[in-house]
Amino acid sequence: MKLNLLLDPLLIKQVQGKAELEISGIEIDSRHVTPGCLFVCLPGALNDGHRYAAKAIEAGAIALMTEKELADIPSHITIIRVPDTRRALAILADVFYGRPSSRLKLIGITGTNGKTTTTHLVEHLLNQYGKRAGLIGTLYMRIGNYREQTVNTTPESLVLQRSFRKMLEHGAEYAVVEVSSHALDMGRVRGCQFRTAVLTNVTHDHLDYHESMDRYSDTKSLLFSQLGGAYGDEPKFAILNADDSVAAGYARKTAAQVITYGVEREADIRASQIRMKPDGTSLRVDTFRGPIDLDLKLLGLFNVYNVLAAIAVGLSEGIPLQSMKRSLESFEGVTGRFEPIYAGQDFTVILDYAHNPDGLENVLQTAKTLTQGKLVCVCGCEGDKDRMKRPIMARVATSYADLAIFTSDNTRSEDPDAILSDMLNGVEDGPIPSDAYVAIADRREAISLAIEQARPGDCVVVAGRGHETHLIVKDRRIPFDDREVIQEALAGRLGYPVPEMWATNTVAANAPEVTL
Repeated sequence: MKLNLLLDPLLIKQVQGKAELEISGIEIDSRHVTPGCLFVCLPGALNDGHRYAAKAIEAGAIALMTEKELADIPSHITIIRVPDTRRALAILADVFYGRPSSRLKLIGITGTNGKTTTTHLVEHLLNQYGKRAGLIGTLYMRIGNYREQTVNTTPESLVLQRSFRKMLEHGAEYAVVEVSSHALDMGRVRGCQFRTAVLTNVTHDHLDYHESMDRYSDTKSLLFSQLGGAYGDEPKFAILNADDSVAAGYARKTAAQVITYGVEREADIRASQIRMKPDGTSLRVDTFRGPIDLDLKLLGLFNVYNVLAAIAVGLSEGIPLQSMKRSLESFEGVTGRFEPIYAGQDFTVILDYAHNPDGLENVLQTAKTLTQGKLVCVCGCEGDKDRMKRPIMARVATSYADLAIFTSDNTRSEDPDAILSDMLNGVEDGPIPSDAYVAIADRREAISLAIEQARPGDCVVVAGRGHETHLIVKDRRIPFDDREVIQEALAGRLGYPVPEMWATNTVAANAPEVTL
């Protein structure tokens, strides 16, 4: 594409050099630049793209977009100066990839917890009904058999638009997207024409970035206010969790049609007769299209909410209830989300991604209902992240677990012992007895201890990392997969070779049933 045509939508810009250049691509990472590229210098908290302009030129960039003055740039390089490169990038990406979101039906799902499972449920519903859907989120971007790894829950606008274009090339009609608060605040989803916005919940997380719950909640609400105010041929929908305190405020911020779901309060889609079993959850769902009874393979009340949100999307897209019943009852779950690891042991082991207070509480509440003996929780907190939630996480763990084992997560630049000290501050002066918790900085040792001491009917929850396969320590990424460590610990205890451990994916058979 010609650079001048690419830049045409930008009103405020200063171009120094040739504008009628053929641009082969746009990049924001100098390591990915190829000859003929436009390199956009994005500022960031840790790295500033302006520092890598010279490397981008060495790699073949023929034009730079900046918001700062740069020195010693060769005269043959075209420089485009704009007030805000991140805002400009969203516009350029949309143009360069042919405005792909306008040709897709976009469903955006935001919230503190449940985004990943809900996006997978919605993707599953759509594909099972013959509406070809792709997915972008924490785990990957995928459409059909095509898959790419993602770095962020919601990629930068350039990567996002590139992914939408890839989905179109693979025949997608829908794109289901996890939309994080960071992405909304940083403008990564600018240029995305969402058809439907879904809220799972808003609870404590990311306050190192947003600084307060009010700002965090306001940021999440952008997804709903940005649905637009016009009513055209394509209807738009705001799907809200009626049991969450922010729902009413979000409803006021959108012109879209509102659909509510919930358990405790009156809602357009409401669950009742919820029964937790060792192998799943049964429930009744009353909707504005009639009732439906479900027998799910998923465990936990939090997954009931995820399923209700998915049903709301399905109804907005005209999927019949009986079709959704078949699809939802066949859904196996998502890697690292309340994932039972079973090798024939007489106790339950659950792997989960819960890394904030509400997520951990949801997981432990559910695990408690499945436990006849003692509940053991292994959890930690990340370094260089929200310090306020560390003592809260510890209090949640000790409130539900008979033994809480505090350990390391991605420590980054922080001392592991300092992070553990912050967690211990939440319990040391309280009513919890000192033998109900222990701090072990070595995560492998902490997981091994939990497995070693488990007895028949107990439940071990390993929380915080789920699908992740590396620990970030200082500036290094060290291979570490909680699932593999659990497998090794079980193999050592049970005397199985590790490759033979995958007997089935369920909790221990002696887990009780609970009706809510």
